[in-house]
Amino acid sequence: MNLHNLNKISQGYQKRQQKMPVLFIGHGHPINAVLDNDFTKTLVQLGKTLEKPNGILIISAHWETVGTYVSVNAKPRTIYDFGRFDDRLFQISYDAPGQPELARDVKKIISMTDVMEDADMGFDHGAWTILKFIRPAADVPVFELSIDYTLQPHQHFALGAQLKSLRERGVLIICSGNIVHNLRLTDWYNIDAAPYEWNLEFDEQVKRHLDNRNFEGLVNYHQMGRPAMLAVPTNDHYLPMLYSLGMIDKDELITHIYEGYQYASMSMRCFRIG
Repeated sequence: MNLHNLNKISQGYQKRQQKMPVLFIGHGHPINAVLDNDFTKTLVQLGKTLEKPNGILIISAHWETVGTYVSVNAKPRTIYDFGRFDDRLFQISYDAPGQPELARDVKKIISMTDVMEDADMGFDHGAWTILKFIRPAADVPVFELSIDYTLQPHQHFALGAQLKSLRERGVLIICSGNIVHNLRLTDWYNIDAAPYEWNLEFDEQVKRHLDNRNFEGLVNYHQMGRPAMLAVPTNDHYLPMLYSLGMIDKDELITHIYEGYQYASMSMRCFRIG
């Protein structure tokens, strides 16, 4: 897809009668990209149910910055931001184009902070390892928004709310992280290891808060006791969920599309808004 066509798409954005959904995907270990398991099968089926969007915005745990950046790279590369534990991963290339015009529109939409441009950012593994299942044809422009790790959780939630209007312009927003993600306690040798009790407890607490629409409780996750301390030792993977919750409309349906655990210390919970 050339830049002329991309510009035509950007200029042609119109409000849709039905806005695009928001997805939170617990992406887990990069190895999922080469596996055929319940999680990846769910992503494949999910992709088949989605209307083809005008563009896809990814908010990934794996693009953290000081300040907020948006990718304006027209030809993003596939980034292999992990160790060489399986050579099959390095044979995968996700070749969707970028969408610099729409990315620059995001700079205008967000008013609570200055959004800067990044012309080099590609697709980190929080993006391509799930997009290869959800949109395998790579036929929709994709761009990323970074996570400013100097902001507080409530600010990430508020920033997500400012992106809500993109849904009415045909943009599918995917927030990619994990509700529970403790690398220090990961059982690296067994993807099917039984989850720790604190993993189960915190994941269930989050589910209850989602079902009860207690978003304030999720923003203030650090008040959820010892399970929260173990489940979210660093909040890089948790914050994408807060962005997704900021984009929800009143009484909009939250659907749990996958529930599961990997490597004992990861929750693979995924949900759909709208």
